[in-house]
Amino acid sequence: MLERVSGLYFCRPHGSPTRYAIAQKQTGNRQMPEEAVSLVAEPKANSANAFDLRRVGANPDYWYPLAWSTDLKTGHTLGRSFAGEPIVLWRGQSGQVHAMEDRCAHRQVPLHLGVVAGEQLKCHYHGWTYDCSGKCVSVPYLGKERLPNGVRPYPAREVDGLIFVFPGDPALAESRLPAALGSSQRRDYKTRRLNREVACHYTFMHENLFDMNHQFMHRRHMGSITANCIGRAHGERWAQVEYSFSRTAGRQSMGEQVIVDLMRKRGQAKKDFSDHMRIRTDYPSQSLKVWVGRDIQESSDPVLDVWLCYTPLDVTQRTNRTFGYLSVKKPRIPGLIHAVWPFVTWFTENIFQEDRDIVEFEQRAYDAQGTDWNNEVFPALRDLRGVLAACGTPMT
Repeated sequence: MLERVSGLYFCRPHGSPTRYAIAQKQTGNRQMPEEAVSLVAEPKANSANAFDLRRVGANPDYWYPLAWSTDLKTGHTLGRSFAGEPIVLWRGQSGQVHAMEDRCAHRQVPLHLGVVAGEQLKCHYHGWTYDCSGKCVSVPYLGKERLPNGVRPYPAREVDGLIFVFPGDPALAESRLPAALGSSQRRDYKTRRLNREVACHYTFMHENLFDMNHQFMHRRHMGSITANCIGRAHGERWAQVEYSFSRTAGRQSMGEQVIVDLMRKRGQAKKDFSDHMRIRTDYPSQSLKVWVGRDIQESSDPVLDVWLCYTPLDVTQRTNRTFGYLSVKKPRIPGLIHAVWPFVTWFTENIFQEDRDIVEFEQRAYDAQGTDWNNEVFPALRDLRGVLAACGTPMT
């Protein structure tokens, strides 16, 4: 059933409540009309003219995480990549992080093999020296009169423990810097890092998280759960979907119980409790938040807050590095979250592994077929695919 509430559209079953509408209100984002349900029209799947989302590359005019701050010590380097572009990260003696092409302008060898000297980086091979702007400032055997061109620099920033690089137009960098990564830095949450390489196109990752209709796949760890779509909305650079869930068979795992049930006050009955999940793509990152309670308010802290970003590694963008934070609100009993944290880790690792396996199967199917045969019928996912297509850049 499609219902219009305050200018927004909800896909919900008959009889489900509309009280979640408050969570659909947006600030600072322009709502798109329903006739623009997909920002890029998708022809019928399996047809000769079907739109191929896997040929849309990640837009370089956004910030992407390349490493954890703790992985880059003062005076050291790291070799990383974005969509096949080799990038060297290095931390000068001041503690500042710098980024530039990972190749020497001389013999093209990787600069991450080099030596950090103050705020400069010396190539391991002949000692050509570059400053943080990528300019070659010294060739030991030529002096400073005949200096060659340098290499390309990249804007680099640290946000909440992650090193981000802006591979695109530097003029856009400042305006698109992420402000905060979920609840990862809040002391009233316990947080774990998510860090894994996944052999699939980044768009498969967005679709997998956005579409909660795949809960059947997680039946071993979560029992039989039905996802009910209670709302959706999208704009030029974002898409959002909201769910509630009902259990039809099986029991909660300990990890799921820790995340959801420990936020209830002691002695408070589960009766009439409900859950509310919001998944949102703010290109190029994603977030997932879960609330539980009898009277869920938009201003309330979620019990679960996940932030994710997918950095393409190779030039064909068939592999990505997933960086993220998973944050769980601490219950009122001091120390309890630490005692039960191993169950949270076990539960989430198993769920993530199943998701990783399935998106890699999707990538292998795509590679075998040579194009995107997906027959997508879920309206919220069509919204998302439109945003990803409009924000991304075509790959040749």
